[in-house]
Amino acid sequence: MVSGLRATTPAGTGIDQAVLDDLSDAVRDVVERVFDTVAQTRALCTARLAAVAAEGRRPLSADLAGLRPHLTSRLRQGGLVSGLGFVAAPGLLADTDTLLEWWQADAAGQVAPLLLDLEGSDSPYADYTHWEWYAHPRDTGRRIVAGPYVDYLCSDEYSLTFSLPVVCEGRFAGVAAADVYLRHFETTVAPLLRRLPAPARLVNARGRVAASTDPHHLVGSLTREFDFAALHAGAALPTTRDGLALFPCGETSLLLVTPTG
Repeated sequence: MVSGLRATTPAGTGIDQAVLDDLSDAVRDVVERVFDTVAQTRALCTARLAAVAAEGRRPLSADLAGLRPHLTSRLRQGGLVSGLGFVAAPGLLADTDTLLEWWQADAAGQVAPLLLDLEGSDSPYADYTHWEWYAHPRDTGRRIVAGPYVDYLCSDEYSLTFSLPVVCEGRFAGVAAADVYLRHFETTVAPLLRRLPAPARLVNARGRVAASTDPHHLVGSLTREFDFAALHAGAALPTTRDGLALFPCGETSLLLVTPTG
């Protein structure tokens, strides 16, 4: 997993080290502000689950409804976050098999709950456990920036989902997460990319483009020039290949790809 790295520019990239540092810090700050919101949600959720466990019972959906003042208040503050909430692990709750305690803000700033039919095998929303934003925290215990992808579950928008595992008494209980519309993320990040002397793109752990100033690599497309599985397993960074350089953006899991010349 790529973490704790500070990008350094190899010779011939044409990128000033100070510019690279500023860009990495700026992208990291954007990402960390979203994760701070997710972490606050996780802390509240963990506290509620722990209180229920101390009573010697399984949680109910009503226990998680206590998150709503926090979720709605945070969404009304505006900013990048368009959806926020907790997604329960199947079997966690005593009164329902699955739960999304999830709230969203629309373009006018109106906040409302996400209402989905999660019951029955014929529901297209019944199994959310295969989505990367859920499966990665469950399987690894680590956070993730999932996407960009078309979020058919919540908004039908191209989105990024920032998620953290929620653990109670040593057991995976679900994920706390936030959605960011890709168009909002790109609007925020693209001016940072334009500081570089050549077209550039930010890609996620799978090589999918999350923001770009390169007309040949649009958001949502795949970057195939590098072995991202190896890089995130611990291969040294930065690296160059076929006239391209790859740099980490702090511990965000996002990577910068830009020409070396």
